[in-house]
Amino acid sequence: MKRSDFHFHLPEHLIAQFPEKNRSSSRLLNVDRHNKTFNDCQFIDIINLINPGDLLVFNNTKVIPARLYGNKKTGGKIELLIEKIISRNTVVSKIRASKSPQIESILTIGTDHKELPGFEVKVVGRSNDLFELEFLSFEEINSLLETYGHMPLPPYVKRADEEQDYDRYQTVYAKESGAVAAPTAGLHFDEPLLQRLSDKGVNSAYVTLHVGAGTYQPVRVDNITDHHMHSESIDINEQAVQQILATKKAGKRVIAVGTTSLRTLESAALFSNADKIISPYQGETDIFIYPGYEFKVIDALLTNFHLSESTLFMLVSALAGLETMKAAYKHAIKEQYRFFSYGDAMFIHS
Repeated sequence: MKRSDFHFHLPEHLIAQFPEKNRSSSRLLNVDRHNKTFNDCQFIDIINLINPGDLLVFNNTKVIPARLYGNKKTGGKIELLIEKIISRNTVVSKIRASKSPQIESILTIGTDHKELPGFEVKVVGRSNDLFELEFLSFEEINSLLETYGHMPLPPYVKRADEEQDYDRYQTVYAKESGAVAAPTAGLHFDEPLLQRLSDKGVNSAYVTLHVGAGTYQPVRVDNITDHHMHSESIDINEQAVQQILATKKAGKRVIAVGTTSLRTLESAALFSNADKIISPYQGETDIFIYPGYEFKVIDALLTNFHLSESTLFMLVSALAGLETMKAAYKHAIKEQYRFFSYGDAMFIHS
């Protein structure tokens, strides 16, 4: 298939720049992929769309304040976006600068915090557009990020991060630190809604996929099968696996909350023993799901709206069908749904 097959035009004013006042007050497009029908709902209506015994699978990754600002020794401004923490004092990071820093050069970070002293990092390696940086401070990296870091809002949010983003660009159930982008479908859930679902008899399981900045990487090749996916760290434990197997045995639905949960479940299925639907797995995944893929675990997906020609739009097209997704997105644009991370949601089921 061609990249252009997944193109659609999105008016820029529909890209959400701020979250709704309340998490669960966003809109929800209910998509029946079997009947190819769409219904406009409020997100709170999800309580009526999920049945007792169904299993919601959440990604409990926690976004770290991974964006840092500083200067090169020459005085030139730089911006770091940490991709992954690999040791107590070493990270892999993207660097935005007028000219890329040289290996062995020293960068001063935190200069945007005038009331605090900056700290130094050393450029110790490079692979393509990623740099390996050594923090020369005696403090742990997570501590420095909490003090100096900014929430890594997506590139299509055209503003600086604000105080509210430290709460709202994070799910209420975030637990495992390591993501540099939020699993945005989960942003719509607040504690009262989770309690109402539990009271109804809806079950919950948690997996971890640390979302990397590669999630925004565009597809640059014409033939999508030539695209190479970025790798991300996942973890699905025995408890989650047993919940999934019990749900399947009872004839109920496994519902992925977000494409990251879906990719975690389908990856674990690929790595599982031949005699099992899914097994516990901890490691890396670069799974690329596009039309033609046969889903092994999930029955339904709750997700936000995705970018034109993106791997995530390809993923939802694999689940619902490309023409159904194009029609759903056309409907959402006509009805002025809000798109992307801080936008509205879609429930794809049959």
